[in-house]
Amino acid sequence: MLTYKDRLAAMRRTKIEHTLQKRAQNGYTDLDDFGTVPLPDGYYVEPCYNSENGSFYGLDGMCENFCRVIGAHPAYVDPMEMLCGRWRDMLVNYRGDIHYMPDWIKKNERLRNFMSSGVTAQWSKRWDEKTYPYDELKPLQKKYNLTTGIDGDAHFACDYRIGLSLGFGGLLEKIRYYRTVNPDKQAFYDAEERVVLAIVAFIDRHIEAIREMIPAEERPELRESLQTMLCVCENVRMGAPKTFHEACQWVAFFNCAARIYTRDGAGFQLDTLLLPYYEADVAAGRLDDETAKFLIANLLLIDPHYYQISGVDENDRDLTNHLSYLILDGADAINISCNLTVRVHDNCDPAFLRHAVACLFRNKNGFPRFCCDKTLCEGYMRNGVDRSVARERIAVGCNWMCVPGREFPMNDTVKVNIAKVLEVALEELRYVPEPSVESLYGLFEMHLQIALDVIAKGVNHHLDHVHAVTPELVMNLMFHHCLEEGKDASECAELFTVGVDGAGLAVVADSLAAIEQRIEREKKLDWGVLYEALDTDFADQRVHDIMASVPKYCSGGSLADAWAKRLTETFARAVKAQPMPKGRQLIPGWFSWARSIEYGAAVGTMPNGRRRAEPLSHGANPNPHFRKDGAVTAQSEGIASVQCGYGNTAPLQLEFDPKLTEEEGGIDVVLQLIRAHFEQGGTLININILDGEKLLEANENPNLHPDLVVRVTGFTAYFASLSPKFRQLVVDRFLEGM
Repeated sequence: MLTYKDRLAAMRRTKIEHTLQKRAQNGYTDLDDFGTVPLPDGYYVEPCYNSENGSFYGLDGMCENFCRVIGAHPAYVDPMEMLCGRWRDMLVNYRGDIHYMPDWIKKNERLRNFMSSGVTAQWSKRWDEKTYPYDELKPLQKKYNLTTGIDGDAHFACDYRIGLSLGFGGLLEKIRYYRTVNPDKQAFYDAEERVVLAIVAFIDRHIEAIREMIPAEERPELRESLQTMLCVCENVRMGAPKTFHEACQWVAFFNCAARIYTRDGAGFQLDTLLLPYYEADVAAGRLDDETAKFLIANLLLIDPHYYQISGVDENDRDLTNHLSYLILDGADAINISCNLTVRVHDNCDPAFLRHAVACLFRNKNGFPRFCCDKTLCEGYMRNGVDRSVARERIAVGCNWMCVPGREFPMNDTVKVNIAKVLEVALEELRYVPEPSVESLYGLFEMHLQIALDVIAKGVNHHLDHVHAVTPELVMNLMFHHCLEEGKDASECAELFTVGVDGAGLAVVADSLAAIEQRIEREKKLDWGVLYEALDTDFADQRVHDIMASVPKYCSGGSLADAWAKRLTETFARAVKAQPMPKGRQLIPGWFSWARSIEYGAAVGTMPNGRRRAEPLSHGANPNPHFRKDGAVTAQSEGIASVQCGYGNTAPLQLEFDPKLTEEEGGIDVVLQLIRAHFEQGGTLININILDGEKLLEANENPNLHPDLVVRVTGFTAYFASLSPKFRQLVVDRFLEGM
């Protein structure tokens, strides 16, 4: 008889097989694993365009094409599992922009030809530039290499409590009721109704598939499991979930739909929201812990949405519960790519925190990660919110937090490449008669202000019009005020605290330190030699070595560390001072996401020895090889010192081999590191505890270790799926020992 352990092993093998099949189908993918499964043979969607540029927008365009894409998704039912459903394809793939088109579409001649026939290239495809142009912003957006947020994906969180309390049937009733209340919003409610019915039809295909599978299943334990799955799916088709199993299945179906629509991956506080279902089932004798762990593992397998566990309520009460442990155990049992975040606070259960760190050691798959309640909560309150709201703001993205169902933060979609800003300032300094590092910094501050003004205009342009371009028809279902008022989440959110991340901190800090040290203090070089080196990409190796050998940011007490702190103060002050209309605010942080290569390609040679077009430093991290000894501790202390202080993060990204096993005290060492970083003011820690030798082997030949998972940035991914350049970024960040 198959045990849960047997089934989990089989599910994991299937996951690895799917990962390799997707790589063959899509090529390298430098993104989140997403939980997708390979596209079936013959899969095809014919999009319906409502714009002359070969794309689709608005309520009609998004609704019609969502129905087509989710309607093309066949059922996914694996008898080894207890939950069903998978997603394979995103709506944005059909916006007709070749830059975003996945390899499988490019290879599909029929679809490629259809998408390019009769289409003009005059305007962007993701954003409706004909109707909502922003040509006046483009020159400066390009000049400073800004990621403006215009046409960005969702990057907010809905409130799952709404959907779980109503079910899809209740959501339909709500839509139909408020259609009568707001007769001028018929188009909105018509689109929302079609979306819900398309999700229900998706569930119906699974019900039909399960019914067909039951008679053919010869193993009695799996036949019984399929029968239970059928009952659960029938119950959640229109009804609100009543059991733990039903709640997990409802979430799985919703997550598939949200991913298909706008790649949404924002989850919820997993342990507290599911706790009432768990406790009721246990009390009724219909659920045991092994089954609960199996269901959690299955939910995480279906999609690695970002979930938070543990935390504290507005009265400082620890939210850790028995289910918190079971969630970690379920993730540990499936041993795949997961995005669980443990919220650490002063009253956190020490045994639970230790249990969480042990997971890092056992599977070495980069989960869980850790965020700090004190720094995040107190920082967010500086934006004018009270403690109860700040405590509701949970970790549901790569680097970002959100108040579910109430905040539209655009987090991780708006970035300033400060290395490019410094490059512009350096170019202007050429014409200053007596250049100095202070005059350079003055020019940097001036251009940073110009860049932030452009950022603000882009953010406002997006917020003013995104409801008419890409309305959030799926997430609107569980966002406060949307259905009640007939408005998009981008129109009726209670909070618009928009994250603005700086990228390239280490490059700029090290460059300013190198100039001050070598040119002004030591006078080993002069400005003329520096500019010749920049113009020739450091053709003179001696000059390169002189500039590159200055102690780096995160070395500990270095000149570069002082510059990094000053840069942080400048950036945070300038971002917060940027005027915004309609109650909107900009919130500073340091984060590059997976754009280190992309941003680096836009930046020329820099004074710290970085050569033209090389990748930028990752987020708030130092440049690779910044220190030979004590690097882990030094990096932790350095990043803790550059937090911007308003609830946006500057994550500590660590890849290291502690050289200590769990039995030898490795857990204690990492626990000490986590506590120390948070006590010093850190906000978020992404940790990869890796076997250095295995990492190098996988970098040379990914097929040797197809199960190796790394936390690339805020997200986890299979190392074998990453491009060679991205694999090298992870390898370059790897630190030896503690």
